[in-house]
Amino acid sequence: MNTIDAAMIAILEKRLELSKLNYSDESYDDVEEILHDLEDDFNEKYGDQLEEILEKVHIKHCPESDVLLPTAYLAKKFVETEDGEIEIGKKEGVEVEWIENPAVGARLVLLPSPTRILLMTPKGISVVWEKES
Repeated sequence: MNTIDAAMIAILEKRLELSKLNYSDESYDDVEEILHDLEDDFNEKYGDQLEEILEKVHIKHCPESDVLLPTAYLAKKFVETEDGEIEIGKKEGVEVEWIENPAVGARLVLLPSPTRILLMTPKGISVVWEKES
């Protein structure tokens, strides 16, 4: 597994861990701080590269929407299936103004293994960018 995938998976796992905690849990603040550190490190290390890619995706699919920090496109909640796949809900990633139909709730999501960006629309889910092996 490459380092960008490992970094994304670490963030996703920490988000999952945090989602299972209550605010009143003793470890909530510590887990949240570790998550923010992981996100900051990810944006610092991969941000420029991913923002360039996201800019191209935005130009092609949603030019009216602003490009955000790469960590904004990562799923906040997900389910890991028995075969190791990641399933995400329809509200994950960043809502964008889709060029084909600006009125619908389209979303861009950044996922690992392989590193890729999905465009989720009422027409379905399509991979709009994938890291070359």
